[in-house]
Amino acid sequence: MTAGTVVAAILTLAIFSFLYRENPFFRFAEHLLVGLSAGYFTVIAVQGTLVPKVIEPLKAGDFWVVISFVLIILILGRLTEKTRPASRIPLALVIGAGAGVAVPALLQARILVQLGATMKPLGSLTNVLILVGVITTLVYFYFSREHKGWWGRLASVGTWYLMIFFGATFGNTVMSRISLLIGRLEFLFGDFLGLIK
Repeated sequence: MTAGTVVAAILTLAIFSFLYRENPFFRFAEHLLVGLSAGYFTVIAVQGTLVPKVIEPLKAGDFWVVISFVLIILILGRLTEKTRPASRIPLALVIGAGAGVAVPALLQARILVQLGATMKPLGSLTNVLILVGVITTLVYFYFSREHKGWWGRLASVGTWYLMIFFGATFGNTVMSRISLLIGRLEFLFGDFLGLIK
């Protein structure tokens, strides 16, 4: 058994101790995770972005990257009250560029693809169920007309679609958490205690 296995087992048990109640062992493991994650991603950002995108081009004589270096310094201005307003410039650029990149991708993934799936030929039961689900769910969320009569029955079908969706999503979430728990228990009883092979 390696020292890494012992440390991982102790930290796993510290995290599991939260099942009893919040305690110093859990808080230590939680803070250690946050600190290690921050340090890890800082190193990744420096080695993966700052060095190849700023430092190395500067050494090669490409002084256009000074602009990005200045923006990096400005964004660090959020750390103090006096320089905080200057950090709005790089933040605005990041948010604007991010929105510009994300909006077309989201339109494609969440609207156009969904519309395409809805407009398929009704040659199979699956396509019919998709079309009925989309229409009845839209009817459910149409609140400008009272849900009575045939309109209410359509909204009721939409409610069933929503409940099936939420149930499947919740079941998927529970199964993923149980999968994580099984992995940790296998580690504790296998690698750490050696009770299972």
